[in-house]
Amino acid sequence: MGRLTFFYGTMNCGKSTLALQIAHNARSAGKHCVLFTKHDRGGSTISSRIGLEQPAVIVHDGFDLHAYVGSVMATGNPVDVIICDEAQFYAPEQVEQLARLADESDLEVQCFGLLSDFTTSLFPGSRRLLELADRREELQVEARCWCGERGLLNARTVDGAIQREGEQVVVGDVDGGHVAYEVLCRRHHREGVTGATADRTPEQTPGTR
Repeated sequence: MGRLTFFYGTMNCGKSTLALQIAHNARSAGKHCVLFTKHDRGGSTISSRIGLEQPAVIVHDGFDLHAYVGSVMATGNPVDVIICDEAQFYAPEQVEQLARLADESDLEVQCFGLLSDFTTSLFPGSRRLLELADRREELQVEARCWCGERGLLNARTVDGAIQREGEQVVVGDVDGGHVAYEVLCRRHHREGVTGATADRTPEQTPGTR
């Protein structure tokens, strides 16, 4: 029987690294993998911030994952495992296509993504994965807020200031820039205090209370 699994966490918790590790292990065991991604910083790759990357098929709006994998198998190329990175960006109907592949083609479908956007609302793709996945697993590598507490929420910043409104998907990174993303604890997300705007008194240095 196939299975649909959803691994989720905040930014910087190792989702892409785990996706690449699972793909590597599957191939080492003689299994055939198809890798998908959407809005990855590397384009047509699954890329990790620790420097790992592998080529992947880009999932665009309207892309039919069920039909694509079916066409690969129809040409005589076996498929055993599907790896889907940045799955929060997939449309709900694309998640349903992945569930069909698990059910009808007995494939292992492994999805990796964020739960919530910068407004703390669930991404539509993540919501559908939570509804349909056979297995849901929160990644245990904890990202940290600037204060040292566990990071729970993803924040979008513009020139260091937290943003509360805007398009759900805007290109940026955690490494700074005009538009950037940062993991914050619930308190500092609510208060809108980012690493750039925090008043770093001795009592507020990272890791202290």
